[in-house]
Amino acid sequence: MYRFLLSRQWVIITLVALLLIPTMIRLGIWQMHRYELRTERNELVSDALAAEPVPVQRLTSPGHTVTSDERYRTVTAKGRFDTGDEVVVRRRTNSDDEVGYHVLTPFVLTDGKVLLVNRGWVPADRTSQSAFPEVPAPPRGEITVTGRLMPDETTASSGIKDLEGLPDRQVMLINSEREARRLGVRVLGGYIAQTAPEPAGGLPEPVGEPGKEDAALNYAYAVQWWLFSAAVPVGWVVLARREARERAEAARRAQGAEAEPAAV
Repeated sequence: MYRFLLSRQWVIITLVALLLIPTMIRLGIWQMHRYELRTERNELVSDALAAEPVPVQRLTSPGHTVTSDERYRTVTAKGRFDTGDEVVVRRRTNSDDEVGYHVLTPFVLTDGKVLLVNRGWVPADRTSQSAFPEVPAPPRGEITVTGRLMPDETTASSGIKDLEGLPDRQVMLINSEREARRLGVRVLGGYIAQTAPEPAGGLPEPVGEPGKEDAALNYAYAVQWWLFSAAVPVGWVVLARREARERAEAARRAQGAEAEPAAV
């Protein structure tokens, strides 16, 4: 009754099914790993945002690489803005997905070191991509700024290509080592996304808080793949039994057709 399973067609179907089952199981495991990683990152972000503010020099120093545990930590710094060496970061978007610039201003600390401060987003000049945009001035004199600590940007981490030959005072990535060479001073590793004081006229537009990754979606995909892997053998059995019934029915009809002339 089930000899058809040895046919070329069914051998191929069986082999494909045997390959699909472990493949789908592995895909489910991979999605579960993604779920765990995203959940861990979400917890790190939540913990960092909820932590009490600390002086920036407790977490970073010249040449320091900001770690994942330090990222998004709220820090404070006392000093003054140096707008003479201010640059803008190209191809950055605001909350409405408008393309413009981030304003990167050196902040000279009371001990002479420099902290890079991303003051926020400003629109690009609509008439020229090479013109330096209009940037509102920060508060003058000695102040205290607050912001979220961020690691240096790289092409690998951001997906942004670090182009050469840009217009004057424009950069593609925020990198403390490069800014230290440009300024000729000691620059703290990483930078901060300023949250306070807020700009008086709404510009630069503050950089928004980091969003949480959708870890639940990966969990759902993992369960989905495992359900698919369980459905493969069930589907194989259903198809095989249907094939057996159809072959048995065809055989009965054939026998009936042969018996009718004999009876006549």
